[in-house]
This record gives sequence, structure tokens and C-alpha cells, in this order.
Amino acid sequence: MPSAIWSGAISFGLVTIPIRLLAATEDHSIRFRRIHLEDMGRVRNRTVCELDGEEVTSAEIGKGYEVEKDNVIPISDDELAEMPLPTAKAIDVVAFVDRDSIDPIRLGSTYYLEAAGEVAAKPYTLLRKALERSSKAAVAKYALRGREHLGLLSVKENAMVLHQMHWPDEIRDPAELAPKPVELDEGEIEGALALMDTMALDDVSGFRDTYMDALEELIEAKAEGKTPAAPKTERKGSGQVVDLMSALEQSVQKAKESRGESGEDATVHDMPSRKKTTAKKTAKKAPAKKTAAKKTSGRKPRSA
Repeated sequence: MPSAIWSGAISFGLVTIPIRLLAATEDHSIRFRRIHLEDMGRVRNRTVCELDGEEVTSAEIGKGYEVEKDNVIPISDDELAEMPLPTAKAIDVVAFVDRDSIDPIRLGSTYYLEAAGEVAAKPYTLLRKALERSSKAAVAKYALRGREHLGLLSVKENAMVLHQMHWPDEIRDPAELAPKPVELDEGEIEGALALMDTMALDDVSGFRDTYMDALEELIEAKAEGKTPAAPKTERKGSGQVVDLMSALEQSVQKAKESRGESGEDATVHDMPSRKKTTAKKTAKKAPAKKTAAKKTSGRKPRSA
């Protein structure tokens, strides 16, 4: 298991659970160094002041907030340490909600919570079982790396998990991203559902990072002085959709073939037959008129 990132306690009501925070995921990315191609020497970054051009040490570097161009406000570490942060050593539960009521887009980094010592075993198990039986999740506030976060406590097998949550004002409004209203044939919608049914899986644990596999093979071959084999790439279509129903039909057939399914064994719906007459159309909705929002100065206070 990885080393603890943070240690403190979960606090809900009068119950306190000493815990340690551990990363729930691992990064298996291959890291590259920048090198001088002539002699393979490593190229490093230098910290240089843009005003005098001199290289500076870490002791000479501080923090500053740029209010506007050429106007930077210095902020010292001592000033940051004096900022109120009541959740510095506690994951303070503030509410319990239905797990399904949380928009997945609000969830960020994930951590495991480990019970810190024997004294934590009973209250840790109590909260875990209560969350499990109620199908609830706990909304909590906690501090990590010098700032306060909103989090969601849930259960995975016999452990508790902390999901970092984005604050409401960090979520961008997707309203303007939607395309203009279009007409859809009912057969096209049914065709899309048939394709989804063909590609349905109950377990996604079998997926692999094929790019990483190929990159590892490339590095291994070059390290052994061999000529790397040309990677196998699957040719994709041009991406231009001429006939939506035709594209759906071909996609369903290709999905069946890729899973080794014959017409007899495939447990999917057949594609709907094309209708010569115009099928039921989805009603067009006139786009709502946008009202100009008044600009406000400063940031709105964050809420849970």
C-alpha cells in the first residue's frame, strides 16, 4: 500500500474516527526526460527572474497574486498559515445524501480511508455499515495541501472512500454547448438503442491501455538494440456520415463480428426496418431567449 498522504479524523456528530488518507489510484504513465540529442545529457529547467535574467534559488522564490499586469501582491507562507482552516485535521461530515443524487461530474480525485489504529476500528466499521445499509453517502469538508475541499464519503467493499468534489462554482454550464434542435426519425433512435444493446457489457475490468503496452514494447526493443516492430493500428473510417441509418446498421454488424457473435447466438435486438414514409418526428423547440446576466464584482461565496 502507498504511504499516507494525510492523517486526521472523521467527525460526524460526537463520533470521531482516526484515519489515514491513501491514494486509491496509481499512475502507470511512462515518464520521459528531456535530453540533449547530441550527447544524451539531461536537460533541466532553470528558475530565472524575468526582470534581471538571473537564476534564483528556491529560498528566493515566494508566492504572489497578480491583480493586474505589473501589479503583483506578495503573500507569505506565514500569512497563509494564519488563514482560518478549521478542517485542517478533520474530515467534518456536514450532511448525508442519496448517493445517486450526486452529479458524477462533481467528483474528482479518489482516496481510500484507512482506520488509524485499533481505537478507530469500531467507529470506522460503524460508519461504513451505516452508509452501506442506508445507501447514503456523507458530504464532508476537509483540508488538503493548504486549501479546503468538499468531499463525498462512500463505501467500496470493506473500506471507506473519499471522493474529492468540485465546488458548485467550479462546474461550467453546458447549456450553450448543445447543438441546435434537429429532427430525428424514430427508426434512427431505435437503431441507436440496438447498437447500444449490441455493445453492452456487464464488466469493464478487461480493458487494457493498448497505447501503454505498445510504448513499453517500443522501449524494451530499443533497450535491447532491436528494431521495433511496427505497431498494429486499426483503420478508421473517414468519419463522414452520409446516411445515419446505414451507419447504424453497419455499426451493429461490426460490433457483432468483433464479439464473435453470429446471427443465431447474438442476444441483441434487430435493427428496425426502414420506413418509406416519414416516421414520427421529434418536435422542434424554439431556443429560449437568453437574458443578459448582470456582471457582479468579486467572487460569489461557495456553497455545498
